[in-house]
Amino acid sequence: MKNSYLLRLHFIVFLWGFTAILGKLISADAHILVFYRMSFAAVFLYLYLRIVKKESIKVTKGLLLKLVGIGSVMAFHWLFFFQSIKVSNVSIALSCLSLSTLFAALIEPLIFRRKPDWMEIVIGVIIVICISMIFNAELKYKEGIFYGILCALFGTIFSVFNGKIFGKTSSGNIIFYEIAGGWLIISLFFIFTGQISSVSEISYTDIALITLLASVFTAYPMFESVKLMKFISPFTLILTVNLEPVYGIILAFFIFGASEHMSPVFYIASLVMIIAIVINGIIKSRRKKEDITTETNHL
Repeated sequence: MKNSYLLRLHFIVFLWGFTAILGKLISADAHILVFYRMSFAAVFLYLYLRIVKKESIKVTKGLLLKLVGIGSVMAFHWLFFFQSIKVSNVSIALSCLSLSTLFAALIEPLIFRRKPDWMEIVIGVIIVICISMIFNAELKYKEGIFYGILCALFGTIFSVFNGKIFGKTSSGNIIFYEIAGGWLIISLFFIFTGQISSVSEISYTDIALITLLASVFTAYPMFESVKLMKFISPFTLILTVNLEPVYGIILAFFIFGASEHMSPVFYIASLVMIIAIVINGIIKSRRKKEDITTETNHL
C-alpha cells in the first residue's frame, strides 16, 4: 500500500516537472500564460469542490483577504518562473528553484518567530555558490537566472505564508481562493495598465495547452498532494518534491535537444545543489525523530 502512495507521489512530482516543458511549448507571453492558467484552474477547482465534492466554499472576509494576498504572491511566482523559461530555458529556471532553501532559512524564522537553523543557512550558502558558478558559466542566460531567483523568492514567501493559514479552512478552499485571488490581481493589473486587450492575443493551440496545464498539471496534482499528506511523512514528501527539477531538466534535455544542452559546470553545480537539499532533508528528519524520542522519554 505504501508503495502505491509513493508511486502516486512521484507521478505528481513528474507532472510538476512537466509544467516547465509546457511553459516552453506555449508561445504566449508569460503574463498571458499565467492569466489563463489561473483562470482555468480556478474554474476546474470550483466545479470539483461544488459539483463533485459538494463542499461549501464559504470563508470569513478576513481569511478571504489573506488568501487573495497569498494568491497574488503565487501569481508572481508563476509569472517569474515562466518568464525565466521564455528568456532562457527550462534547465535554468528549474535549477534556480533550489535557492528556495536559502530563502526559507532566512524568511521562515522571521514569520514563525523561531531561531534560524544554521544548517539550513550553510546549505543555502552552498546553493548560492552553485548558482554563482552557473551564472558565470552561462552568462548568456543571466536574464533567465535573474527571473529564476525572483521565482524562488516568491515561491518561498508563498509557501511560508501558506503554512501560517493551514488548517483555518479546508485545503480545497485554500487552493481555490489562492488561485482565484491570483487571477483577480493579474486581471486588475491588465485593466489598470490598459493591457486587457492583450489577453485575446492567444492561439487556439496555446489555449489547448494551457487548459491541459491548468487541469492535469495544476488542479489535479494540488488536490492529490493534499490527499497523500495523510499517508506519507512530510520528510518523504519534501524529499520527493525536490526531484521536480531533476525530472524537468531530464525531460527538457530529451524533448528540446540542443537548446537545453548546458555546460559541464551547470550539471555539476546542479548535482551539488540537489545533494545538498537531500542532505538537509535527511538531517531534519533525524532531528525530528530525536525530538520525538526526547519528548516521549520525558512523559
